[in-house]
Amino acid sequence: MRPKLSFILILIFVFSCKQENQVNDEIAKINTDIEVERFDTLFSKVDAESLPELKQAYPFMFSEKYKDSFWLAKKNDTLQIQLFKEVDKAFANFNEIEMEIESLFNHLKYYFPEFHPPRIITTTNDVDYRNKVIVTDTISVIALDTYLGSEHEFYGGIPKYIRAHFNKEQLVVDLAEAYAEKYTYHPARKTLLDEMIYFGKLLYFKDVVIPFKTEAERIGYNQDQLDWAIANESYIWRYFVDRELLFSTDSKLPGRFIVDAPFTKFYLEDIDANSPGRLGQYIGWQIVRAYMQQNDITLRDMLTKSTEDIFNNSKFKPRK
Repeated sequence: MRPKLSFILILIFVFSCKQENQVNDEIAKINTDIEVERFDTLFSKVDAESLPELKQAYPFMFSEKYKDSFWLAKKNDTLQIQLFKEVDKAFANFNEIEMEIESLFNHLKYYFPEFHPPRIITTTNDVDYRNKVIVTDTISVIALDTYLGSEHEFYGGIPKYIRAHFNKEQLVVDLAEAYAEKYTYHPARKTLLDEMIYFGKLLYFKDVVIPFKTEAERIGYNQDQLDWAIANESYIWRYFVDRELLFSTDSKLPGRFIVDAPFTKFYLEDIDANSPGRLGQYIGWQIVRAYMQQNDITLRDMLTKSTEDIFNNSKFKPRK
């Protein structure tokens, strides 16, 4: 490399680091302070006398179509008592998670000044893993019984690739994803590339708002799965291009390449057996990252861009 070019690259690197440090300093100054409300603990201790008071404090946690007798019976149910005990054991100390949530909220406030930290309320939901986190403008509800550890006995009947995400380390990642979905606009997703770019936006959003989490944690892979995706990035991309899948509207493609699954369905035995699921999301992530590197654009503006804009201006080249 010629000395002049080397010097320019060093200057760019130093400038980028300085900018990043300035952003980190500004985010740290926001200093969000939250207090997690342990509704799960309060409900586990409720009785006929205290139930009306709890319902008044948390009306959104109690459906009006059920009488008090239903809630008292639920609280005293054997399975519920087991859930309460396991959650209490796993989350006896909430300090580290609380700090991660505060850091997430600091980042959200920096990039979206109109953001106001909601009430954070923890609960149990009978291990309904399709509703681990629910986010509104004023409250965020987190079901702690879906974060007891992937090998917990409660999850024995759940497929391994799904319960792999049932660790407490994933809690703030799921919360960040709920906000990503809230802030991301994307027109009707018709093609495989539409799906890839949409999920790429969500993953890039997590890059920005939870940088303290590893890349593997952000996408929900273990490190071996992420390493496989990185090592095979060029092959995956060539597979999509050679088979003209990117602009296909085949409704079966999201099931093969986007939705959570034990592996990605290339229909090639030696590849499928070793691949993680959701590799379409992974490639979409790399395209959005390339787009953000090539264009001077804010996170907020990127989240509204079309598939065509992002793809055509990303100059994406897979790693070899």
